[in-house]
Amino acid sequence: MNVFALFAARVADALTGLYPSITEEALSRIVVEPPRDAAHGDLSTNAAMVVAKPLGKNPREVATALAEHFKADQDVTSVEVAGPGFINFRLATPVWHEVLKSIGAQGGDFGKSNVGGGERVNVEYVSANPTGPMHVGHTRGAVFGDALASLMAYSGYEVTREYYINDAGSQIDTLAKSTMLRYREALGESIEIPAGFYPGDYLIPVGEALKAEFGDALLNKPEPEALAIVRDKVLAAMMDLIRADLAQLNIHHDVFFSERQLHGQGGDIDTTLDWLRSEDMIYQGRLEPPKGKTPEDWEDREQTLFRATNYGDDVDRPLVKSNGAYTYFAADIAYHRNKYLRGFKHMVNVLGADHSGYVSRLKAAVKAVSHGEADIDVRICQLVRLMKNGEPFKMSKRSGDLVLLSDVVEEVGSDATRFMLLYRRNDAAMDFDFAVVKEQTRDNPVFYVQYAHARTYSVFRKVAEEMPQLDISVEALAKADISLLSSEPDLELIKALAQWPRIVASAASAHEPHRVAFYLYELAAAFHGFWAKGNQDVALRFVNADDSMLTSARLALVGAVRQVLVNGLTLLGVSAPEELS
Repeated sequence: MNVFALFAARVADALTGLYPSITEEALSRIVVEPPRDAAHGDLSTNAAMVVAKPLGKNPREVATALAEHFKADQDVTSVEVAGPGFINFRLATPVWHEVLKSIGAQGGDFGKSNVGGGERVNVEYVSANPTGPMHVGHTRGAVFGDALASLMAYSGYEVTREYYINDAGSQIDTLAKSTMLRYREALGESIEIPAGFYPGDYLIPVGEALKAEFGDALLNKPEPEALAIVRDKVLAAMMDLIRADLAQLNIHHDVFFSERQLHGQGGDIDTTLDWLRSEDMIYQGRLEPPKGKTPEDWEDREQTLFRATNYGDDVDRPLVKSNGAYTYFAADIAYHRNKYLRGFKHMVNVLGADHSGYVSRLKAAVKAVSHGEADIDVRICQLVRLMKNGEPFKMSKRSGDLVLLSDVVEEVGSDATRFMLLYRRNDAAMDFDFAVVKEQTRDNPVFYVQYAHARTYSVFRKVAEEMPQLDISVEALAKADISLLSSEPDLELIKALAQWPRIVASAASAHEPHRVAFYLYELAAAFHGFWAKGNQDVALRFVNADDSMLTSARLALVGAVRQVLVNGLTLLGVSAPEELS
């Protein structure tokens, strides 16, 4: 039960009855949400203000008419018009009890919705160059993308999780040459790794594997032929390494798309450029000298250009380099056309902080190749600074100068890594403080939320000890008399639970999984707060041996808190332990 969606529908129905000429577009802009100040009521809507102009009415006139309509609604105890036309509602207690019942009935489905309407969406994330193990710079985007995909699937989208393998270009040639040196080393040669090559020890096992499979046969082949074999072997090994790294955070993709399939005679880039020419989307021309810093893709020559400015970009983009090779952007256009031709009209790309300049060009590309039918949201994940007690933290490194994803997980665990990286907006830089993450205080969000979940289990254990005769099965608690939950603290906690479906739907629509993490912390705080009140007032204790009926009702409430915490933590990919050590 989403009480906010329920009342949004009631407000829309009331407006339609009051003003039959009102349009669906006007109704679609209605929002029902909690007022900023809880003293103003339980729900607030902007309905009067967003529909007044198209109706040619004064907002307060519309608000007054709506308020009069809702005075007859038995679920509303009071309705007031505020400010320029906001309407604030207070709901009857039975409404909140129905929310509690729906949590028990729906369980893991409480909060699920059909916001996505079954629309297919491609969420591409991580997409790191396959030149070594995952490092900490990749981790935030990996966790963000994975949580967003889960959130959107939970909200009614048909989600495909995709990894774009950057396995074409000079960095892959360098990787193959670096691996060839490790192969020679495995055969007993003394090697020296030149500057610009990949020095990491992670290539040593690949060299050993090549020796085991080929002996010294690769030394007798022409270099291009040998490097082609090595390239395929090392790419496969690096992708196995990357998959294993991601699995430590329980991240798995549905599709691994190889950039190499875009290149070559008759490849997707060739066919895409032919199609762009047929649509008059590319031309031969010269770019104006840029103002300020010269971008890396600017050359003062006549070249093949994509009409990016026709689709919202600030400059037309080169597609072919002076040496005849395709630019990275040419591959990007072909790749996103490939996505569109695979049936994706909604795309989300999760990129690192160094890709902020890609946003406008990718939007232009998707708009062009789909003739405006598809959309893309490019989410930039800002940098993470590793800290300890507020000071920069230097971890031991096992791979060149990189701090590996596995180093972070080994230090604090998967749960803390995931939750803390999601406990900030993706576009805000963040400090990851290892000392804070290990604290067992409310300053450590993941501990605070998991502790709330563990506490729900401790309540049930206490009941089993103190009231062994009380039936606390799921079936029994579903029949508990929750009308007994009428105190202000009871209702405040239920109202916090009622927020969950709204939070999920808004987070999915906005592509902001941090909203879930924030909500879970607030719910945990509400639960811990109730616990503290029970320590001071016996009437508010979860377990009261002198009142089995109230205890059963409170257990139903505790079970609902547990369920919503589990639903949220599951979406974030974080465990919900029954006990904390």
